[in-house]
Amino acid sequence: MHATIDKAGRLVLPKALRDQIGLRPGEVNVFVDGTGLRVEPIAADALEERDGRLVVAPSGLGIDAETVRTLRDADQR
Repeated sequence: MHATIDKAGRLVLPKALRDQIGLRPGEVNVFVDGTGLRVEPIAADALEERDGRLVVAPSGLGIDAETVRTLRDADQR
């Protein structure tokens, strides 16, 4: 997928990519990763409490059974 960086250094990430990883408008973390960049949503600092349990705030990224299998299999390599 191609994108363009303007003269001010701004890069617009295509909607399909933003939706794929659950990026929402706002601040993100950007890291140098080899010869590329890695963009990650900023995790919430606080945990939420629901029914007496601490839970991680939702990121907006849906996780289905196939995603869980892919992540589990990648970890076993």
